[in-house]
Amino acid sequence: MNGEPLIFGLTVAEFEDLSLKICFTALILYMLFIIGNLAKESKAGKYGTMWLFIALGVGFVGFVAKGVIQKLMGIE
Repeated sequence: MNGEPLIFGLTVAEFEDLSLKICFTALILYMLFIIGNLAKESKAGKYGTMWLFIALGVGFVGFVAKGVIQKLMGIE
């Protein structure tokens, strides 16, 4: 052991990285549910629902793209 504190057998940095990925994935799935429910409640139709998902989903698409780009470039 090199003196770093352990959480569930992981170093603090590993635990934070894993927690971010799991919790943010859960948050994205919950936001997709909210967008779908908003489209249903507002009777947006197919075209309106598509635009709701596009417009409101752009934020987390950027976050996911950042992770993919980091993996492809070998930064992570």
